Amino acid sequence: MSLSHFRPLAAVTAAVLGISVAGIASVANAAPAQGPETTYLVLAPGNSTAQAMKRVAAAGGSVAADYRQIGVIVAHSTNPSFVKDVAGPGVASAAATTGLGSVLDEGTTLETVDSAEVTANGATGEPLYGQQWDMPQIHVAEAHGVTTGSGVVVGVLDSGISSSHPDLATQIAKDKSVSCIGGVQDTSEAAWNPTTSDHGTHVAGTIAAAINGVGVTGVAPGAKVASVKVVNDDGFIYPEAALCGFLWAGDQGMDVTNNSYFIDPWEFNCRNDERQRPVWQAIQRAIRYSQSKGVLNVASAGNSNVDLQHKFIDSGSPNDGSYPVEDRTITGACVDLPAEAPGVVTVSATGPTVQKSYYSSYGQGVVEVAAPGGDTRFRTQGVSSTITDAILSTTFNTTTKTNGWGYKQGTSMAGPHAAGVAALALSANPKLSPGALASLLQRTAEPLACPAGVYNPVPNIASGPHAYDATCSGGQRNGFYGAGEVDALAAVQ
Repeated sequence: MSLSHFRPLAAVTAAVLGISVAGIASVANAAPAQGPETTYLVLAPGNSTAQAMKRVAAAGGSVAADYRQIGVIVAHSTNPSFVKDVAGPGVASAAATTGLGSVLDEGTTLETVDSAEVTANGATGEPLYGQQWDMPQIHVAEAHGVTTGSGVVVGVLDSGISSSHPDLATQIAKDKSVSCIGGVQDTSEAAWNPTTSDHGTHVAGTIAAAINGVGVTGVAPGAKVASVKVVNDDGFIYPEAALCGFLWAGDQGMDVTNNSYFIDPWEFNCRNDERQRPVWQAIQRAIRYSQSKGVLNVASAGNSNVDLQHKFIDSGSPNDGSYPVEDRTITGACVDLPAEAPGVVTVSATGPTVQKSYYSSYGQGVVEVAAPGGDTRFRTQGVSSTITDAILSTTFNTTTKTNGWGYKQGTSMAGPHAAGVAALALSANPKLSPGALASLLQRTAEPLACPAGVYNPVPNIASGPHAYDATCSGGQRNGFYGAGEVDALAAVQ
């Protein structure tokens, strides 16, 4: 995610969720009603999908992917009554995913770095490291004296990674990379490269950009990153792609995944909403499966400056044009997926002052750790941006198809710092389970105290003096920072 959480989006056609076409008389030998081809998630009661596959066929659908590991089928159908017709023995629930795609909240590359600077120091060091304030802040160089993350693979569930980037070409586990667009796995290199977004390339650089005398360094340059493309060319993450990504990470033996996005156009997925419940169930199954295979999943907290612990009104969802925007009271039945799924390490963002970035969401009992995500507004109290206070990493211009380096900010940038530290920690302690690794990240984090009173580092921002007010709760472990900011050196000792 990035600085601007809700931005104007292209409309997506909404599917009819299991509602039969009304007002059409039954005519003998008439052709079945036809609608647009729609994607559905069909959940079986258990792991066996045999009965569900038969019901999909009988309801006029076809199976695009059979994820029997978790009892979920990705199906296509033009039958407007598919949800109703597929119900029966062997099917626990089903829902269309059209209209349930969330936009990748990536923002834009705030500024690029002149390529003439990139190799200025040759092999003497990473020429742009001096602009990476985030790395000294979490003691990365000192940690590299112990390990650089060798032997660890981090899955980047995102928009793809440029396999031609000079800081990443040697860092990508090509044999473990895949496109999951449409919920179907495609391992061709072209499929998992970026097409319309360089968000995943930026994230990958923060995790594992090489120490090669060019550009920047990653937190864990000895680790490998796997491109798991879950963002389509329109910039949307659909539930079938996300669950495919978690399953792929588990089956490919990845150690850590980074998830800088949320699933569903409603920022919060409510289990008491029939449109969203099957999605919530399917994603939970996929996350649990990956964890059972030894994967630690790291996710960004979000950029809406909301307290994820408490009730509030969400007035910005859905954000994809599929339904009218509606005010919804967010209760305990509503969660931000994958950030609030059990076992996922949720990360808030800090800036160069080691304080909560003004945009970062938070919440006691939700945020496990904090990490650098950038804060370009604190120096001017919101009036203007200081670009170099964002995060510098690898970029890819999807128009010119050229690689580069540039600044972005957001909890999307904080998550990969935590994922990189997890890679370092696992390299130093390879027998750690996902739960033990998550505990280590928190136990070795540098505690940060709650600021007193109402916190707002940007009172002069154009959106108003109270637009980014936030109140921190808790003691040594609190809502802004969880256990504290990740510490790479402490995590490997």
